[in-house]
Amino acid sequence: MAATATERKLLIGGEWVETGDWLDVRSPYSRDVVGRVARGGADETRRAIDAAERALAQPLPAHKRAEILVKVAGLIGRRHEEVARTISDEAGKPIKTARVEASRAMSTYTFAAVEARKLAGEMVPMESAQAGEGKLGFTVRKPIGVIGAISPFNFPCNLVAHKLAPALAAGCPVVLKPASQTPLSALLLAELEEEAGLPPGWLSVVVGKASEIGDVLVEDERVKLITFTGSGDVGWSLQERAPRKRVKLELGNSTPVIVAADADVDATAAKLAANAFSFAGQSCISVQRIYVERSAFDRFVEAFLPKVDALKVGDPSDDETDVGPVIDEGARSRIGSWIEEARASGAEVLAGGETGELLKPTVLSQVGDDQKVSCEEVFGPVVVVNPFESVNEAIDRANGTRFGLQAGVFTASLDTALRAADRLEFGGVTINEAPTFRSDQMPYGGIKASGNTKEGPAWAVREMTEERLVVIQR
Repeated sequence: MAATATERKLLIGGEWVETGDWLDVRSPYSRDVVGRVARGGADETRRAIDAAERALAQPLPAHKRAEILVKVAGLIGRRHEEVARTISDEAGKPIKTARVEASRAMSTYTFAAVEARKLAGEMVPMESAQAGEGKLGFTVRKPIGVIGAISPFNFPCNLVAHKLAPALAAGCPVVLKPASQTPLSALLLAELEEEAGLPPGWLSVVVGKASEIGDVLVEDERVKLITFTGSGDVGWSLQERAPRKRVKLELGNSTPVIVAADADVDATAAKLAANAFSFAGQSCISVQRIYVERSAFDRFVEAFLPKVDALKVGDPSDDETDVGPVIDEGARSRIGSWIEEARASGAEVLAGGETGELLKPTVLSQVGDDQKVSCEEVFGPVVVVNPFESVNEAIDRANGTRFGLQAGVFTASLDTALRAADRLEFGGVTINEAPTFRSDQMPYGGIKASGNTKEGPAWAVREMTEERLVVIQR
């Protein structure tokens, strides 16, 4: 078993390891220490890869992998409130939102279990060519090997689950490096996987400096795939440094929404207010840019601002809180400077704008498309609302970013919806739903600077395997 909830060791090759060096995990809200975690580095990472290599030499059959995944989902359910409280304490996520994340992690493990049971290759129609006459051909899927996983702070449970669960379904052992701000949820998941019967070496969790741990994952040839969720600069540099590995990146976005004049303005305003500021906007697909057809612009703003104002900002442990803190002082300072930069360039502050201990939900208008709050990822409680004259203009402005993760469209016109879905340069487009929406079984991932992969167990499992062709002469 792991150490207590306030003092957790690292999991290395089936052993809970104390290194003699401790990392304090602080609440983003109170700055109190909510946990201490043993700090690891290059040596612990190499030991973890050694253990993963040994585990890979003794494969787990698919039915066993599926059974473990189902058990983990059940254990999360039985300890649901503990998981949610851990997420809330270390990430500053409002507890009601943290409970949703815990439930989603259960879904992620459940869907991964399904994929473990049905993972298979396919028949190849050999006799469709003269050269294949008399031959039987089929493919099988084999685990790619040891996986290095690097996860971010903002979904410290479910984004970890999206790396661990598909990897186990695919038959791959994992060395996980969780975000240093939020390692407690990952270590709790590791404890649950161990309790579910995962043999030693199939999962190791190393917390410490990203440079030390990441360097080993990049340089060690036994690590065949790196899965990374986080900042673009770090992600793309990993790919450049590891050209012979599969490097799967899920990165950022500047999430646009197009609101046509024929949309249900009140319902749209309510949905976008919640999805622009949930978890203080710290989601890759948090609504950031709202383009509203000019004839509906005033109606939308009049409906939107009261719903933003009604959001409760405060203690994330309070069941009524909608918006908590951003992760740390550095993030708060950066976001505040971007707001001030936009204001100095002529932006109108319709709501919020204060940059105290807790950033208030901020709504800006008359913002140029070249301002950071528009063209870069804010990752904070800030949204820009601007009018447009035509749907084509709105699509062009939505596309006017280096990012391409998800975008949304609100309209009563099927023609407008399909035209936008065809032209928007994003990995996903939602119609009459906020682009912050994600269901864990769906393919999720971006294009352009937003990444190069699709998450969702059915897609991730296939990226974590290699296809082998078998040809038999009959």
